[in-house]
Amino acid sequence: MQISELGEFGLIEHLTKEIALKQPGSMKGVGDDAAVIAPDATKQMLVTTDMFMEGIHFDLVYTPLKHLGYKAVVATISDIYAMNGTPRQLMVNVALGRRIEVEHLEDLYAGIKLACEGYGVDLVGGDLSSSRTGMALSLTCVGDVEEGQCAMRSGAKDTDLICVSGNLGAAYMGLQLFEREKAIFESQQHGNSEAATPDFSGKEYLLERYLKPEARRDVLEALRKAGIQPTAMIDVSDGLASDMKHLCKQSGVGCRIYEERIPIDYQTATTAESFNMNLTTCALNGGDDYELLFTVPLTDHDKVSSLEDVRIIGHIARKELGEYLVGRDGQEFELKAQGWK
Repeated sequence: MQISELGEFGLIEHLTKEIALKQPGSMKGVGDDAAVIAPDATKQMLVTTDMFMEGIHFDLVYTPLKHLGYKAVVATISDIYAMNGTPRQLMVNVALGRRIEVEHLEDLYAGIKLACEGYGVDLVGGDLSSSRTGMALSLTCVGDVEEGQCAMRSGAKDTDLICVSGNLGAAYMGLQLFEREKAIFESQQHGNSEAATPDFSGKEYLLERYLKPEARRDVLEALRKAGIQPTAMIDVSDGLASDMKHLCKQSGVGCRIYEERIPIDYQTATTAESFNMNLTTCALNGGDDYELLFTVPLTDHDKVSSLEDVRIIGHIARKELGEYLVGRDGQEFELKAQGWK
């Protein structure tokens, strides 16, 4: 179906007609000049925004629109979790290229709705526009955090432990697999090779980590249950090295990250080897992991060590000691931000 058959307002109604508001603070959603949100006076409001540009942040050759919608929501609400907060409402702006039809938008919004339902977030509005340079998405999320519980990037102190959830580098290796197959596909289009079907067997985890990441709400719940208050926190979207340096700069500290402690999945390791890529470099600079990187006081060592899917990877140091990666042989290398800029 062509978008012109529905028109802008008909299209909005078509895409949002089945959305039900579930958050108590969501007073009015899609359908008016503005959403109406009643913030809780006992909590601090959090607001974050993310933009996703075709050709920069995603490639529609290998990114299904349903996955794109899901991933865009996860990437946005992950910033709220990185503040130790809870996402509540979401607004989505979409700019549409000429080749986009109604069915494409149905797929995109199916992913958006699935993520919103899974994380308990209300889709309360947004905007649609045409675009001459491909698709673009801009998402804004509103959340809240209990007063005194906000975990900013600026709270890390000397001797704090550096922790990270999950594992790193898998999404980046998934991207490498897709880019390789895209190059093969394009060469086939020019008649330079015989047609071949992409073979991703044994690499499903890497593809999922790139196409359908998950925000780590479970880690925050585990920290609260254990009585641990992070002193600083950031989500790993640009790469461990880049995001660790952001945290250090805002806190005015240095750090030591131990190479042998960086959590890496087996599929990531074997795929990096097949690409002849340095595994540690992939884990440090890959990005798109959306894991939580946070610091806790040294006194919480035993508590944080007992948490599932959380790893202590280093410690905070005084600023004058710098930011370094400690290799497996004990040699120190200056931590450099080579991830997304």
